[in-house]
Amino acid sequence: MIRLLLHSQDPKLKLLLSPTLGREFQLSVESSREQIKKLLQGKKTDVLILDFDSNVCSLEQQLQFFDEIRDYGIPTVVMTDDEGRSTAMELVRRGVYNYFRKPPALLELKIVVQRAHEHQVLKDELAEAREKLSVVPSCDQMIGSSARAQVVYDLVRRVANLNTYVLVTGESGTGKELIARAIHNLSDRAKRPFVAVSCGAIPETLIESELFGHEKGAFTGTIGTREGYLEQAGDGTLFLDEIGELSLHTQVKLLRVLQEKEFNRLGSSRALPLRARVVFATHRNLTQMVEEGSFRRDLYYRVNIMRINSPALRDHTEDIPILARHFLKKYSEMYGKYIESIEPNAMELLLAHQWPGNVRELENVIQGAIILAENGSIRPEALPEAMQQPDLLGVGDALPGESFEEQLRDYRIKLANKAIQDCNGNKTLAARSLHISRAYLHRLIRDVEDVSAA
Repeated sequence: MIRLLLHSQDPKLKLLLSPTLGREFQLSVESSREQIKKLLQGKKTDVLILDFDSNVCSLEQQLQFFDEIRDYGIPTVVMTDDEGRSTAMELVRRGVYNYFRKPPALLELKIVVQRAHEHQVLKDELAEAREKLSVVPSCDQMIGSSARAQVVYDLVRRVANLNTYVLVTGESGTGKELIARAIHNLSDRAKRPFVAVSCGAIPETLIESELFGHEKGAFTGTIGTREGYLEQAGDGTLFLDEIGELSLHTQVKLLRVLQEKEFNRLGSSRALPLRARVVFATHRNLTQMVEEGSFRRDLYYRVNIMRINSPALRDHTEDIPILARHFLKKYSEMYGKYIESIEPNAMELLLAHQWPGNVRELENVIQGAIILAENGSIRPEALPEAMQQPDLLGVGDALPGESFEEQLRDYRIKLANKAIQDCNGNKTLAARSLHISRAYLHRLIRDVEDVSAA
């Protein structure tokens, strides 16, 4: 039962609230501020209701008292007889969970107390998960603890010291270059150059010169000799990103280099050895391009010796909390802002989003949220407006009349069901994959049973 503490010196308010709240919650009523502090310090309260009575003391004095007890971390609901909008805004700014004008609607107050407690439980469990994840599961600079992330880590470690071509596939923003860098950093070439080239960013007229280099006078406008990327990589790693953007003409030239292990600068007949290991990447479907005739079949077979797929973020949403906290730490330090946490409601929005831009989009969202965040945490209002719309959450069609909170509850249930299925019914593993406690997972399962029975 939720332990509810009411602080009020108004006998009429006590008489109004006590019968209703006393039936639903383990209710304690105190008028002494010192006694309130002792109860909060002793962690004997789940939710606190404060009566801001203007007949007792000024609003500023009451706000000062709230500031004194805020660090106990107890969700607080305020009742006030002040009807000013500025008062409401100040209460929210200081961290009050919710507020009511007196006299409150008892049914609504009861619901808010329940939600305040659920909010705090989730917040505490997220904090517990943060402590457990202080050593973040990672591989080089890649971060994530999901099963899909572990598959990628395993493949990276397997191929790191094999002198073979690797093809990294996946949607834009999934971290294909991070995979290539991890292969390089975990190999015996780690102290050698890592040269990244975006093939799609180089004009067709310059691509050969950029890749192979050129001699002085090789073509109009050349001033001197230039080493191409193949040469610059030396004994290190050459990362050719977006190879699906190469023209058929350039594909022929690249195929010859891969087959012969040598190349010529433009304007030179002297063959230079290809010493670098080459890692390729693309967001395109190369198999389909081969069938369409826009990508050479022989080149495809040459580069597709070992393939690593970088999964879309929507396919490993359990990694979102880890990634979000990583970006939170990174950009908080960069901007010199003390943003310590992501509020549970904001985290639920992050988990519900479909992330068409994948990890890159998540990074940008967290970066922007840090700029807007106040009071040490990211709240829903700091996230992009589109993410705050229930119909954009991607959780399926909402039932008529469903509130935003109900849709978020439904999404949590779906997330729990998916985790249990992915873990073959093992609830301990499912809870661990979601970075929540087993007790909280069981509460979600009870919600499923309640919904089914309704």
